[in-house]
Amino acid sequence: MKKVESVKVKVESKFKVGKLKVEAPMRGAIIFLGGLICGLAVQATMAQTGDSVATTGVVLNHVGLSVPSIPEAAAFYKDKLGFKEAFRNSDAQGNPTAIYMQVSKNTFIELQQANAQRPAGLNHFGLESPNIKTTVATFKQRGATASEPGAPSAFSHAILANVTDLNGLRIELAEMGPESLQRKAMDSWK
Repeated sequence: MKKVESVKVKVESKFKVGKLKVEAPMRGAIIFLGGLICGLAVQATMAQTGDSVATTGVVLNHVGLSVPSIPEAAAFYKDKLGFKEAFRNSDAQGNPTAIYMQVSKNTFIELQQANAQRPAGLNHFGLESPNIKTTVATFKQRGATASEPGAPSAFSHAILANVTDLNGLRIELAEMGPESLQRKAMDSWK
């Protein structure tokens, strides 16, 4: 209490304004900061407890974009935004068919070649699941349309399944074991 009163006196004397004009902004700032701290504490607690009943433990891992030119898009994300290339898949001629750009330790942008079946734009987003079979079962139980997990991807070595949202957008689910390229990129992040 004494610290708040001394700050209030300094603010009042410095700006030479009435008590009511200073109290309202200070109270608002204190309430805002209190709410911010409370929100961060709840978020950190939820992240640490991994409330798998409510959230299935999934986290956003990547956004898949179809682009007219993978090399040009990769250069943009590298040169203009500072993201690094995590890994790529190339065809027999050495042309990239997909490149993962690493945004942060656990977040990527997947660049794929646009074509007639996959027009330029948002193609999908990917969720990382700690247990893909449990996640798929939970999503199906909740009424979502989801495919069963398959063998590890020939490209990324992650175990994949797909959910289709109510607007037809594909949501890729991925369980990333130690051999998956995503997990190797995340583990080597500096």
